[in-house]
Amino acid sequence: MPEPMTPVTPETSVTFPPAFLWGAATSAYQIEGAVREGGRTPSIWDTFSHTPGRTAGGDTGDIAVDHFHRYREDVALMAELGLNAYRFSVSWSRVQPTGRGPAVQVGLDFYRRLVDELLAHGIRPAVTLYHWDLPQELEDAGGWPERETAYRFAEYARLVGEALGDRVDQWITLNEPWCSAFLGYGSGVHAPGRTEPAATLRAAHHLNLAHGLGVSALRSVMPARNAVGVSLNSAVVRPVSQDPADLAAVRRIDDLANGIFHGPMLHGAYPETLFAATASVSDWSYVEDGDLGAIGRRLDALGLNYYTPTLVSAARTPVSGPRADGHGASEHSPWPGADDVAFHRMPGERTEMGWTIDPTGLHELIMRYSREAPGVPLYVTENGAAYDDKPDPDGRVHDPERIAYLHGHLSAVRRALTDGADVRGYYLWSLMDNFEWAYGYAKRFGAVHVDYTTLERTPKSSALWYAQAARNGVLPPVPDV
Repeated sequence: MPEPMTPVTPETSVTFPPAFLWGAATSAYQIEGAVREGGRTPSIWDTFSHTPGRTAGGDTGDIAVDHFHRYREDVALMAELGLNAYRFSVSWSRVQPTGRGPAVQVGLDFYRRLVDELLAHGIRPAVTLYHWDLPQELEDAGGWPERETAYRFAEYARLVGEALGDRVDQWITLNEPWCSAFLGYGSGVHAPGRTEPAATLRAAHHLNLAHGLGVSALRSVMPARNAVGVSLNSAVVRPVSQDPADLAAVRRIDDLANGIFHGPMLHGAYPETLFAATASVSDWSYVEDGDLGAIGRRLDALGLNYYTPTLVSAARTPVSGPRADGHGASEHSPWPGADDVAFHRMPGERTEMGWTIDPTGLHELIMRYSREAPGVPLYVTENGAAYDDKPDPDGRVHDPERIAYLHGHLSAVRRALTDGADVRGYYLWSLMDNFEWAYGYAKRFGAVHVDYTTLERTPKSSALWYAQAARNGVLPPVPDV
């Protein structure tokens, strides 16, 4: 690896607590490959990515970055970079191919080996059970809009908890259920690619139910010391003006982005304003007695995923066609019941995704959940930026823009700690370049560059910067461009 960067000087230091977790995150379909090995059957993302026109360039995760075969190399790289935590997801269809019945041990064995390798290198594993890759057979039976899928998830959670709960003490039920429901069943830009507003809300409720049932299932088979949480991509929604109509638009989107999940998870109820705003789409009759109690199980941790704020106003005329909400172009809205809300591009510097860089939003989000979930430890389980990273003639990859991004957002985390928030760790998205969903391989979020032809891994300058921060608990200065 290249030589480490210049040592930190006291004048530039931003220090973190000694026990703070410095991690990176990935997800199964984005990195593993080996989609037909060990009995694994297709997930909705296999089907979606193999459907013409669904992903950029027709890219798929068939090989991805071949982590399934290269996990030892990847764990060694994590250790070289000084990471003390790694968040990964389990492929449901690798360990329970049909979404029903007993686990396939060869699938679980891969995750056992991965966990053992992490522990041998002093890296704390954090398992995410669901990162958007529903077994296709469950989608064929109706998918997340069907209540039965929540029960199937609880069974799957129990199987994985039994296999890994003795060695993994950090667990996440769902990653960004908003994307699963609203992009998968609303706008159709994510798998399974459906565009059904009523099904979107049903899916959101059954994802909530799956989370609650999954929490109970995990706790029934794991040591009490293990922490169980969820990762939400809660939106930081801001108004264009203080006009009452614009503030009402903020409330509409905040309910659909945030309240629909943290309402039942943290407060035991959906917002009444959500019911009122979506009355033309759904009567919510699928919320059964006992559901809210099941969903609202005590959380041991709450993961927050943050990239950019959302700017909205009231629309002067009903909105149709693609929206500037940062969630991909579609003629179909991911916001049921919100055709009277307009989205606006935030001003300021942007990443390759077109997302405005604004670390104040991360501080705002952390402080919000410090108030809404007092006593629950918080983790930033995703934060990062895509840039058009290319090796120089010497094979090195310089990405000063990402270093500046990380410095700004980690400084926001440190500010939140100073303001009293109980933030226990930060997981950079992502460990390495990978299959970026509908964007295929066109967007690079990784701290480690991957040559998609040779699959060679090369730490970018941001990885070396982050490694120094992780080792010292101090943010190094941002180098001159």
